[in-house]
Amino acid sequence: MPVPSARLRAPLTAVGVPVLACALALCGLGAWTATGRAGSPPHVAVTKAYVYQPLGSTPETAAFFTLTNDGGSADRLVKVTSPDTAAPPALSEHRMTSSGAAYRQPVGSTTVPAEDGLTMTPHGTDVTVRPKGEWRPGEEVSFTLRFAYGKPLKVRAVVVRPGTETDRSLRP
Repeated sequence: MPVPSARLRAPLTAVGVPVLACALALCGLGAWTATGRAGSPPHVAVTKAYVYQPLGSTPETAAFFTLTNDGGSADRLVKVTSPDTAAPPALSEHRMTSSGAAYRQPVGSTTVPAEDGLTMTPHGTDVTVRPKGEWRPGEEVSFTLRFAYGKPLKVRAVVVRPGTETDRSLRP
């Protein structure tokens, strides 16, 4: 049998490379589907919630949430509401100026990674709140966390003195 000429090899190569790439992609998608994670939605839960007791004459304080996401897709926390605040809570990030002064910068949303989560801290992401009335340690403040894809989560955060939040867990 004669060897195919160069004129026949070029079209076979041109067709063969995309077909091989598609076959490899299909195998990869099949393996991803077999693990059970293909297309699984985010599944966000709150495992810890606390809010700092306002101190002195400062009108604002901060709330912190530990969010877990054992779903196969990331979600975004897009809004936090509370009936217990004088103004709408705002997502914010802790920033430092070049001179070392700290300030909060508002952010529109924050990502809750898939198969991971987000832990809010005084040095990172938090929720800026303006209390309605006086909050004392041990009291609870109601919040609703709203996500881009998942259902809203209602949670009660316990009021703590700044620096004492490490032993607090979520209140039912």
